[in-house]
Amino acid sequence: MATTIYLIRHAESLYTEGQERERGLSEQGKADAEHVRSILQKESIDLFVSSTYARAIQTIQPLADEMQMEVTLIEGLRERAIGDIAGLSFLEAKRSVYQDFAAIFKGGESSAEAQARAIRELKFLMRKHEGSTLVVGTHGDIMTLMLNYFDSRFGYGFWQSTTMPDIYQLAFEGEKLVQITRKWEG
Repeated sequence: MATTIYLIRHAESLYTEGQERERGLSEQGKADAEHVRSILQKESIDLFVSSTYARAIQTIQPLADEMQMEVTLIEGLRERAIGDIAGLSFLEAKRSVYQDFAAIFKGGESSAEAQARAIRELKFLMRKHEGSTLVVGTHGDIMTLMLNYFDSRFGYGFWQSTTMPDIYQLAFEGEKLVQITRKWEG
């Protein structure tokens, strides 16, 4: 029985120091969330789940609202905390944690830890909702790490290439990923 998962990376959200969980979408992000809605509005969605971060929720909320469905929040789908990257640029730090999945910055989370956390949630959802179509509101890092679990070609280069928002349709047979299709038309 095939399961379809739409991984939706959140739309644009302006960075605000200390507001990682609460910061919502920019005006462009809100417009892009409407575009996400228009791309997927004809799909038959069975379940909406999201990271607990406002920007991820707000990106899929217009689609959930149109389908008159609730968004279930899952803490394990939250963004990875990179930690104190003192002396490195953000991109250098990201490259570092993708090159070495065990690398960790003080107060942060390694790629291996973040991937294990997110995959545990994704596999639970796939088992519980086998044969269903799910929308998952997520983040660039976590989306990349989830895809990397199934295909090691998804790494730092892929993370850099993703857009805000972005949509990837994943087709599973059991827990085996059989197809990935990019759906974003931005």
